[in-house]
Amino acid sequence: MSSLRIIDIAVNLTDGMFKGIYHGRQCHVADIPAVLSRAWAAGVDRIIVTGGSLEESKEALSIAETDGRLFCTVGVHPTRCQEFEESGDPERHFQALLSLAKEGIEKGKVVAVGECGLDYDRLHFCPAETQKKYFEKQFELAQAVKLPMFLHMRAAGEDFCEIVSRNKARFTGGVAHSFTGSAEDRDSLLAFDSMFIGINGCSLKTSENLNVLKGIPIDRMMIETDAPYCDIRNTHAGMAFVKSVWSAKKKEKYENDSPVKGRNEPCYVKQVLEVVAGCKGITDVEYLSKILYHNTCRVFFPQDLDTAGDSLLESGVIAENN
Repeated sequence: MSSLRIIDIAVNLTDGMFKGIYHGRQCHVADIPAVLSRAWAAGVDRIIVTGGSLEESKEALSIAETDGRLFCTVGVHPTRCQEFEESGDPERHFQALLSLAKEGIEKGKVVAVGECGLDYDRLHFCPAETQKKYFEKQFELAQAVKLPMFLHMRAAGEDFCEIVSRNKARFTGGVAHSFTGSAEDRDSLLAFDSMFIGINGCSLKTSENLNVLKGIPIDRMMIETDAPYCDIRNTHAGMAFVKSVWSAKKKEKYENDSPVKGRNEPCYVKQVLEVVAGCKGITDVEYLSKILYHNTCRVFFPQDLDTAGDSLLESGVIAENN
């Protein structure tokens, strides 16, 4: 077992790949228990399961209820915001999200509103005006239930930051997850006091990505896999810093005790931690993991904060800045 303590803030356990389904074809048995077992062994001790639609958020909550270390979000992804209109009654759809969020909070499972935001790379799924309308609407949800936000920003930095700025009094804090933006995007996000930046394999593909990462203070960062997507691949610049590897099998030759080749899973968040450490020249990976863990608790699990963590964070910022 690992001595690390890691929170993976983004795992899409509702995705068909964790049911063994790839492109509509059943390739192996559903294997969430095996996936989670590898994660716990790698040092992960909490996972936030992502909800990206009303139905997916219901499933995320059901999955989160199966293990004390699983939590979830409730919200609608920018590419799926047309579901508000397609429901025939957008306000009733919003109220269903609100009821689900309240139910999940009572169960101690829902820790954020999201995944919501703007994605201008995939406007073919949902036009920009619809995305903006229902991104703004979900701040109303965050305000009503007093939860932080789990945010998505892709090729939409200016509009995203404008909407966040307009609504910054309506939410307690948040993370812009799966960050792939420019140095300018990074600095715009960091200008919001309560905003953190989520790093995964998609954040670590190119040398330019790594240069942007170097400018994110460790006290404003969280790590994630966004599994089953966003794995770190051999062709990625970040791979040079990876130390932990798993023997993966092709989905057609599935074995329960091995990861599936090409399918990201939460144990690989340890690789993200290693790349962040290597890129920033931090030799003590366990120390870095404690800082990132503390950051995540500050936003999503404030009841678990302690003064020792604050002292560690303060010394960490000094160590990094020096």
